[in-house]
Amino acid sequence: MDNKPIIGVAAAVVVAAAGTWYYLHARHAAPAPAPAVSQPPVPAPPPDDAIQHPLAAADDSAAKAPLPALNDSDAALSDALAGVIGPGALKDYLLPENIIRHIVVTIDNLPRPKAAVAKRPTSAVGGTFVAEGDELRSNLDPQNFARYQPMVAVISKLDMQRLVGVYRHFYPLFQQSYQDLGYPNGYFNDRLVQVIDNLLATPSPSQPIALLRPNVMYTFADPALESLSAGQKILIRMGPDNAAAIKIKLKELRTAVTAAPPKR
Repeated sequence: MDNKPIIGVAAAVVVAAAGTWYYLHARHAAPAPAPAVSQPPVPAPPPDDAIQHPLAAADDSAAKAPLPALNDSDAALSDALAGVIGPGALKDYLLPENIIRHIVVTIDNLPRPKAAVAKRPTSAVGGTFVAEGDELRSNLDPQNFARYQPMVAVISKLDMQRLVGVYRHFYPLFQQSYQDLGYPNGYFNDRLVQVIDNLLATPSPSQPIALLRPNVMYTFADPALESLSAGQKILIRMGPDNAAAIKIKLKELRTAVTAAPPKR
């Protein structure tokens, strides 16, 4: 739990709420998993013929316009997101290059033990990580929770229907990026729903949360917490109130991206 940026799930585009959240968050490099606890296997993306959550096609007039190429999509996506998130928040939190690729990588990594710091789509949360105690015994200091409040405030105000409208419009590029990761038969929206469910299953541990420091970085003293996914540990580090606010938006996001496509 050092101060390196770790994830981003946040308001960035379509997702994430976790994604929006995954966004979202943290500046802590993911700590090494506790050696005594085995990690549960990450569900494999379903094949094409087993799509579970087909995404409804965009129904706005802009959908008729051709999409840019994936490698040239940053400007168009940024413009679309600015209309939903606001240009100020977009500038403060969203990194402007390779947006779709970084969102897709980050979302795919959230249920895993670690998430790539270099591939996050959002800026690092300000401030430094604080532990309460000494080298022998320490807890997660509640002062850390305030670092996430400005970003959580932005996410809490998001109109998820509008955000998902942007997601639908650009979905072919998200799908292309996901397949480029090595999932030629995968369906990105199914993976997004898997990740949202993983984040929503994050426990709410009692406070204070004990930490260990076996080397440079802190880890959770409780093996059950340390064995959680990268995304779940980020939510816990954010504090119970911030995590609860993010879960509310994640539920809204899940509802929007799993709505049955309209009958033609």
